[in-house]
Amino acid sequence: MENYNKAQLQDSTPLHTGRGKGEGPKGKDLLVAAIENGTVIDHIPTNKVFTIASLLELDKCSDQVTIGNNFVSDKMGKKGIIKIANRFFNDSEISRIAVVCPNIRFCLIKDYDVVEKKIAVLPDELKGVIHCANPVCITNNEPMKTVFYVTDKNAGVVKCRYCGKEQNIDKVKFIDKI
Repeated sequence: MENYNKAQLQDSTPLHTGRGKGEGPKGKDLLVAAIENGTVIDHIPTNKVFTIASLLELDKCSDQVTIGNNFVSDKMGKKGIIKIANRFFNDSEISRIAVVCPNIRFCLIKDYDVVEKKIAVLPDELKGVIHCANPVCITNNEPMKTVFYVTDKNAGVVKCRYCGKEQNIDKVKFIDKI
């Protein structure tokens, strides 16, 4: 995970700041209301927003959740954003989300301020995260954790440690929700 120091966080986009008053940088209004405490997941490709919301089981969340899509982005053209009040993600959870959508940003908010940013990076190894697509793989027939090596991060290819089956990240099935 890539961490940023406080000085680097000062130039946040309008979707992350606002001190809860609807004011963003340079006096511009926020497109999405600020949250007091929680996590903002930003720079999500528009075709992955609802996949991530489903993996996080946000429909079962009792705290405030905001899902926005097709926001204008200088870097991406269009992007999605998810804000979850009072929820913070650990590095393991962020790595699991990186399987679906690497390079998205997790902004931790406390008292309306961004206190930390992390970028979801696809790890070199995935343990107990996804199922093997090979029906005769030992992991599908014995009670044991799957282990996959990421063989090509750019193409999103993983390889099962036990049977050698390669799979594209876009077609994997998760063992559990995040």
